[in-house]
Amino acid sequence: MTITMDVSPSRRSDVAAATAKAKIVVRDLDFFYGTAHVLHDITLDLPEKQVTALIGPSGCGKSTFLRTLNRMNDIIPGARAKGVIEIDGRNVNDPSVDVVQLRRRVGMVFQKSNPFPKSIFENVAYGLRIGGMKSRAAMNEIVEKSLRRAALWDEVKDRLNASAGALSGGQQQRLCIARALAVSPEILLMDEPASALDPIATQKIEELIYELKDNYTIVIVTHNMQQAARVSDRTAFFMLGKLVEYSDTNTIFMNPREKMTEDYVTGRFG
Repeated sequence: MTITMDVSPSRRSDVAAATAKAKIVVRDLDFFYGTAHVLHDITLDLPEKQVTALIGPSGCGKSTFLRTLNRMNDIIPGARAKGVIEIDGRNVNDPSVDVVQLRRRVGMVFQKSNPFPKSIFENVAYGLRIGGMKSRAAMNEIVEKSLRRAALWDEVKDRLNASAGALSGGQQQRLCIARALAVSPEILLMDEPASALDPIATQKIEELIYELKDNYTIVIVTHNMQQAARVSDRTAFFMLGKLVEYSDTNTIFMNPREKMTEDYVTGRFG
């Protein structure tokens, strides 16, 4: 199949469609790995305390876009961005931005759970210690709160000193979510957080995402169309580094404006 891209600026996103306050504003974003131009003129608003799903086939740029939001791409030699990404009105690429503080505000959960080779407690407390927290009582309180928010406390409260490596895959992923929550982020980025999990663990992650949006702005990359439909308020469809369509999730799945979107969500390609 030959896929051509013809997405006019007036149709590339519904910037004003979100009724909620925009937490993240992206304007005219281009991104490069060396000479490779991988994101083209991305413009969209990500609403506060909602879940936005990024969908599209492998290699379409959705994970690259996700990583621009907390500058995780900075660690890749030759990576550079043009355009504007603002969180609460401040450009994250401004030279004065403290990247460490940015990543505290914008937490990340990866596709493969990556618990540290430490105890369950120390995994969650790690960011607090790095941040200089000394009070054991305060640390205990935050660890418990974070594990509760990650729907893991009842399963691990009697073995906090056990190795995180002894947890199941789904538990490890929720532990990584608890670790991200412990440093009080405002935004959670999730890159295929359930792709390696069984259906039961996936359901728990999805239920958790639904609950967390009461307190956090969440952006999730997923290949699973059903998952995107279940957990997200808004959906952005990427293809070949371009934003084809962005709207509320019901519209994307039930009445998309672009034929390419319809073909993708109905399984005709991808």
